[in-house]
Amino acid sequence: MNEIEELMKVEVNNLPPLQPMLYDDLHQNVLKNLHLELGSGPVLYLISPSCSVLNTVPTEPVIDFLNKKENLLNYLKEYIIQNLALYTVILEMSSYFIEQNNYLVLVRFREKSGDGRKFELKFYTHEPKELLNNYKDKIYIGRDFIDLFNFKRKYWGVKDFIISIKEQYDRLLDKAEARIKNPLEYSSFFQEIKESVNEAYNESLLILQSLPPYPELDRLSGKELVDINSQFREITHFLVELRDEVDEFENLLRFMKEVDFVRYVTKFKKDLTNLISFLNIKVNGVLGYRISTYRFRHS
Repeated sequence: MNEIEELMKVEVNNLPPLQPMLYDDLHQNVLKNLHLELGSGPVLYLISPSCSVLNTVPTEPVIDFLNKKENLLNYLKEYIIQNLALYTVILEMSSYFIEQNNYLVLVRFREKSGDGRKFELKFYTHEPKELLNNYKDKIYIGRDFIDLFNFKRKYWGVKDFIISIKEQYDRLLDKAEARIKNPLEYSSFFQEIKESVNEAYNESLLILQSLPPYPELDRLSGKELVDINSQFREITHFLVELRDEVDEFENLLRFMKEVDFVRYVTKFKKDLTNLISFLNIKVNGVLGYRISTYRFRHS
């Protein structure tokens, strides 16, 4: 873990300026209560909204980072909320738990690019009074991906999630070998899920390659809107089939009391559910509205 070291090299003035955005009450309150988790060496530091370390005594380099990079941390939090609002439904799908926890959301950074530019983010919510005493009780609510130098995402970010699903399944297999009592007992489930993962991955990437990466909806014809809407819906169908198989596997693991492993399957299913909901609400939903309100141009 070297997120703090890499972010130390980033100058906020070199990052693209964020455009003003109107937030709803959910996003406003989460922004005020956003906690960051950044790694340095073997330690994951929990940083409060006021930029203080909550979970351990910070080292001198970490203190130096917090003193010098407060503007960068504020930029990161604003970036994260804007990204969540446009490219995910993570907060919306878990709004009940987030509100119950007074809008406290934790964001765990994992560097993806080795240059302090691209990160995978894991999101959790937690009851504020129990944050430090019972940290393990946090609720996983989803994951996302950011590129600090390129806010606008190809295909509304769907490609990032599709690639992640395949990567997560590979990591799931590694976890299974270490945490399931008898992995061979579930070989048929792993095989079925693997086939569904590969199908969803391969077919979704083929579909995305045929679509405009940055569609300008105002300039698209009615036929183009309908075609793009249909293509994204097809991706959703592959993901629904995969999610249903993962759900069946999760239920079996709970019945068999595979408690050391089932939580990883639950997280995998949560990510699938979030992506399906994002496609239904913010991709097909927006496209469907555009189609239903389309006004034909008369020459």
